[in-house]
Amino acid sequence: MFQEMIQLYQSRSAFFQDLMLEHLQLSAISIVLALIAGLALGILIAQQDKFSIPVLGTINFIYTIPSIALFGLLLPFTGIGNKTAVIALTVYALLPVVRNTYAGLTNIDPVILEAGIGMGSTSWQLLWKVKLPLALPIIMAGVRNMVVMVIATCGIASFIGAGGLGVAIYRGITTNQYAMTYLGSFMIAGIALLCDILLGKVEKRITLRVNGKVPEKKKKRRIPS
Repeated sequence: MFQEMIQLYQSRSAFFQDLMLEHLQLSAISIVLALIAGLALGILIAQQDKFSIPVLGTINFIYTIPSIALFGLLLPFTGIGNKTAVIALTVYALLPVVRNTYAGLTNIDPVILEAGIGMGSTSWQLLWKVKLPLALPIIMAGVRNMVVMVIATCGIASFIGAGGLGVAIYRGITTNQYAMTYLGSFMIAGIALLCDILLGKVEKRITLRVNGKVPEKKKKRRIPS
């Protein structure tokens, strides 16, 4: 099977590369929109705690809906294609960002906040200069989970007429070409894994900086003359 997958990719490399680019485009748009909306909502409910229960409750409810069902629910309103896929992926990706942003901003040591207030910081200065930097590692953990989830879930978008690597999976299933199904699945998994590794390194560096442990650059060894 592995040899068949290699032969299939070599014979139809342009087809798979186009699908991969479209998959990345759909995922990137959804991730950016989810980041903007998720961070805004997370900050809002952290600053105005009375909104936290209804907002988190609504997002939790949406998250319990199976992804394929969410795609189907949007079809009567937005039709088939990439537009519906982006909307569904964005909505589905909100929970990790909103929840982690809220958790990060509301679990900061009160002593640090009192010190900031004592130095004359306004609520917005306290948010941007104290709360967000300290909450960044927790927020990044949510972003990391969200990115992997969006890339993986984007594979289902082909069932509502959208593009991406899910097209290869769908065609492989409908035409009994198992090599195409496996190849499309492994490519999605590979992209998701690569993004997770890269974001994991970013998250580690942010955590070290917040904890005051900036990694030192490796010194070059001098070769004795």
